[in-house]
Amino acid sequence: MKAIGFEQPFKLSDGNLFKTFNLDIPEPKVHEILVKIQSISVNPVDTKQRLMDVSKAPRVLGFDAIGVVESVGNEVTMFNQGDIVYYSGSPDQNGSNAEYQLINERLVAKAPKNISAEQAVSLPLTGITAYETLFDVFGISRNRNENEGKTLLIINGAGGVGSIATQIAKAYGLRVITTASRNETIEWTKKMGADIVLNHKESLLNQFKTQGIELVDYVFCTFNTDMYYDDMIQLVKPRGHIATIVAFENDQDLNALKPKSLSFSHEFMFARPLNQTDDMIKHHEYLEDITNKVEQNIYQPTTTKVIEGLTTENIYQAHQILESNTMIGKLVINLN
Repeated sequence: MKAIGFEQPFKLSDGNLFKTFNLDIPEPKVHEILVKIQSISVNPVDTKQRLMDVSKAPRVLGFDAIGVVESVGNEVTMFNQGDIVYYSGSPDQNGSNAEYQLINERLVAKAPKNISAEQAVSLPLTGITAYETLFDVFGISRNRNENEGKTLLIINGAGGVGSIATQIAKAYGLRVITTASRNETIEWTKKMGADIVLNHKESLLNQFKTQGIELVDYVFCTFNTDMYYDDMIQLVKPRGHIATIVAFENDQDLNALKPKSLSFSHEFMFARPLNQTDDMIKHHEYLEDITNKVEQNIYQPTTTKVIEGLTTENIYQAHQILESNTMIGKLVINLN
């Protein structure tokens, strides 16, 4: 099978070091399914993983994928040959930048039937990240009535995670404030359902004051935690909760959380598969809910750019676009 990978970590300034490899098609065992991939979505985590040491070459990246089940392991119970499924994988295995991939059935769900593959593949990684943040980290209720009156602030509402997190939060009864700066990103996050959009190039504290916005219950940071750390602490209610998906680059004072008795969490949606937790099935369950909500026209896909063909040039181009930090929504590559 064709796969796009690399043999050593590299920066984009080093040139295009992605290569095409011809690998054997793997066979599924136990709870694995073999998927013939139709479309993939490239995420910021791909660009970060490209910089990490390669323990076994070639390193094949890629997380979001949608495709057809070709065969199943002998203990698979949830899927059959021919099912169209989507998922987001794990960094400890060969990724979806390939024609075929093995994946544990607990990380997979059947894809929505009312949208195309290139639309559906925008949802797994960002959707699971948002679900884990809202339900596992913040502990919001599955009963939307119990969430009414609570407010979520999302830093960077127009990115992949912010786009779907806004929709999920609104579907479950939260008031949502997002940040954006360009006209197109402001319009996009409004389209996703944001109640209020603030300009993240201006002081968030001043905008809260001038617009009479009360302190929020939750803050979800999807861009530069260091930059917003102090502001987030000031903008959240006492005993509130801050979560981020962006690792700190500088030392920060955790004692600053104490005066308000705040909780701070790092969200990493690969924690379950990497650590083989007993509740890995959560990925399947969250994806099932996403599928149901899409088919009910409650959620909309977030694909905004589509590239045709699995090539080294297209993977390199996708990484360039993501590292420019100008991407709205999600970038997808169709294999066929």
